[in-house]
Amino acid sequence: MPTIKEVAKMAEVSSATVSRFLNNSGYVGEEARKRILKVIEETGYVPSENAKSLRTKQTKVIGVILPKISTETSSRLVRGLDEVLAKEGYQILLANSGLSAEKEIEHLRLLKSRDVDGIILSATTNGAGLKAEIQRLDIPVVVVGQEVDDTPNVIFDEYQAAKDMVKHLIDHGHERIGFIGVSEEDPAVGVLRKKGYLQAMQERNLPIEESWIEKGIFDVESGAVAMERMMGAAIPPTAVFAVTDRLAIGAMNYVKSIGLRIPEDIAFAGIGASELSRYITPSLTTMDYQNKESGRVAAGLILEAIKSGGNSPEKRLINVRLLQGDSV
Repeated sequence: MPTIKEVAKMAEVSSATVSRFLNNSGYVGEEARKRILKVIEETGYVPSENAKSLRTKQTKVIGVILPKISTETSSRLVRGLDEVLAKEGYQILLANSGLSAEKEIEHLRLLKSRDVDGIILSATTNGAGLKAEIQRLDIPVVVVGQEVDDTPNVIFDEYQAAKDMVKHLIDHGHERIGFIGVSEEDPAVGVLRKKGYLQAMQERNLPIEESWIEKGIFDVESGAVAMERMMGAAIPPTAVFAVTDRLAIGAMNYVKSIGLRIPEDIAFAGIGASELSRYITPSLTTMDYQNKESGRVAAGLILEAIKSGGNSPEKRLINVRLLQGDSV
């Protein structure tokens, strides 16, 4: 297999001309183009991907940082990303932050050291440290799920989605509505979804009891534990809104274990449209965040940023939809 210098010599052009021809990165005269193409066809020359990446300063790899690789949300996001990026010849390099803000920053630095062309971060926070690190990287970064200033974002209307779900419970006759949230270190899930719950209750002048508000940690078991504490209230709620399907399913399992019927005795709603939400009994009323679509949109933004050579602070809002199950 000849080298690029040998191809250039046989085609009677410079190595730079062959490079421009291969990468379509500049003017190459018609006669020179014909000679280069003839040599390539005769010799079967194939450019080295490593050499090509050095010439174009691109590796055709996108780093993707996920809070939990094993979740359906992450799986759908990655499918959407790959659907768009693969068509453009890009590969994906995954990293798992384990819901840790510190790990997110570590992985940003690690992926930068691997010379990825850009990074898509499904973030758990949006603090000043994260923003500063993104600006230091000097490569395109798209953040999914949290708003980070001066960075392309793919976001959801967390506040409105939660508010609409609580209003759905109210419209079905519930006035005593409990809430299972997560740590407020997560601005989207921990803060905005709680604000939506509180606002929906306040607008309808409904009571908000402290004993009806609990926290979990993004898993089924913590939903059950939170529900057990909530049922210890002097007057328990008739409905519960949990900020994730996992928390809602854990809470449902607990009330079934103590002999309560769903939805006759107590109703439940979550967020996430997980596959399990459709197959548990009764099926869970939930919000579909269309995570695969968010992946497609994030992929489009990172490709735009790579092409333009910078981060435009563009924000894309993904529509959500309520899926009625049998739990309300």
